[in-house]
Amino acid sequence: MSEHPEVSPAQQQREEELVERVVSSFDACPDPRLKELMTGLVRHVHAFIRETRLTEEEWGEAIAFLTAAGHITDDQRQEFILLSDVLGASMQTIAVNNEAYGEATEATVFGPFFVEGSPEIELGGDMAFGATGEPCWVEGTVRDHEGRPLAGALLEVWEADEDGRYDVQYDDGRTAARAHLRTDDDGGYRFWGITPTPYPIPDDGPVGRMLDAVGRSPMRASHLHFLVSHPGCRTLVTHIFVEGDPLLDADSVFGVKDSLVKRFERQPAGTPTPDGRTIEGTWSRTRFDVVLAPGRL
Repeated sequence: MSEHPEVSPAQQQREEELVERVVSSFDACPDPRLKELMTGLVRHVHAFIRETRLTEEEWGEAIAFLTAAGHITDDQRQEFILLSDVLGASMQTIAVNNEAYGEATEATVFGPFFVEGSPEIELGGDMAFGATGEPCWVEGTVRDHEGRPLAGALLEVWEADEDGRYDVQYDDGRTAARAHLRTDDDGGYRFWGITPTPYPIPDDGPVGRMLDAVGRSPMRASHLHFLVSHPGCRTLVTHIFVEGDPLLDADSVFGVKDSLVKRFERQPAGTPTPDGRTIEGTWSRTRFDVVLAPGRL
């Protein structure tokens, strides 16, 4: 910790003694990992307070901010995940827990809008379920780190509609633009979705007010969410992003990785679709081949 010239040696000693008293209060913790986490947290929090010389008024504002985040959180909105996302803490946790492994597909943020129990669709089915947006054909394969196709791999997919809203952000209880499906015997998958569009993270709460106060945009780069799992493999949480999106370098949650940027090729109206579907307007198509790392031993 860098010393402040205005802090006397006696004051520094007083503060350091408090840190050690708090840390030692966890000496009897029976769980070594819990003890490590709590003492590490204490040291870092106290270091922040001492380094910035946090005022009591600022401490009060921080408590009010966290209280407001708790009040706005419910079973469909998680303001603390948003806070973690915009501070880069989510991506850092992902980096720590998803070490690079050969050609395995990179992970990125989970986001606050995953919902358990999405509808199942068949291969080639439509996950939009009436959500507005340009149709998009998505296809690819799921393989393990040795290149073997993974039959029966589970894919959960979800995204926002063309207005930048997820189904759970509407009040009518709709389920749209989310589904799950399984790969075929060759590890292949295919489905219809919506061409991703940029949108702001929910900015009507304390996290949004914080971003506004510091001059940051709440916008997320256009993306489509994937959660891919198969026995014996590390579960992958990731997105794919749209090549050419101007927000790729300014994603509000730091989720973009070059390997996840894909070309979404727009098709003129009347272009035959891969499954023989008739579409009046334009549509797009993309390919995303997934490689799963081995599971933890």
